[in-house]
Amino acid sequence: MRSVVITGASTGIGWATAKFLIGRGYRVFGSVRKQADADRLKGEFGANFTPLLFDVTDEAAVLAAARQVREALGGETLAGLVNNAGIAVAGPVLELSADDFRRQMDINVIGPVIATQAFGPLLGADPSLRGPKGRIVMISSVAGKNGNPLSAPYCTSKHAIEGLSESLRRELMLFGIDVIIVAPGAVKTPIWSKAEQIDLSVYQNSPYLPALNKVMAFMMELGAKGLPAERIAEIVFDALTASNPKVRYQITPDRLRYLIGAVLPKRTLDRIIAKRLGLLPPQG
Repeated sequence: MRSVVITGASTGIGWATAKFLIGRGYRVFGSVRKQADADRLKGEFGANFTPLLFDVTDEAAVLAAARQVREALGGETLAGLVNNAGIAVAGPVLELSADDFRRQMDINVIGPVIATQAFGPLLGADPSLRGPKGRIVMISSVAGKNGNPLSAPYCTSKHAIEGLSESLRRELMLFGIDVIIVAPGAVKTPIWSKAEQIDLSVYQNSPYLPALNKVMAFMMELGAKGLPAERIAEIVFDALTASNPKVRYQITPDRLRYLIGAVLPKRTLDRIIAKRLGLLPPQG
């Protein structure tokens, strides 16, 4: 039985991927931050699921989990690491606190670095382990190639994941460990419903408030119309098992819209987005 570690397994893409892989005969080690989630997932997934209790930004806790997984593997390699855990911070760059931006980067970028350093040896960088080399799947986003206004922290973190993955893929060729990006568009996960919880009262006197309201409404719409997390789980499985995987898989619920955005001149796209959100300067 091959084994995979998934960070952020409590809901959304992580939960769906854990379920999918267990259904295909894998043993899954899934990270959660709360004991209640660990107990719930153990009940839902059964004997082939082992919860790992850690926050991806807590290096000591992640390293302790890696030791737990190493012991469970009994000298075998890990088949995969799915760096999925993440959050989305929204707001105008000029008015966001540096701490908000830092929290976004700590979870979405430094977290995967910590996890990769902890579990990388188990994927085959440690030559003492037996078995085929494992793979790393990085959950990025279409935002990894685009910059959406009022979502700069999230977009920045996903751009960073794209660059990290590209560099890491070339570094880990030394050990035969592949690194593959999965970049979905909107997915039906709790990350979108959490947009409702963003407190816009701090922006009551901001010139960005009308645009923020439009962005929040758009995020809720995307969440309602997004891809099912199970579809992303299928792609993660392909990335982990295909004999000749792509370096990047992108899937969106509205391919035409993203295609148009990719071919339009940047300045034209800027004006379209700004007009839609009310970000054009006042005429006078």
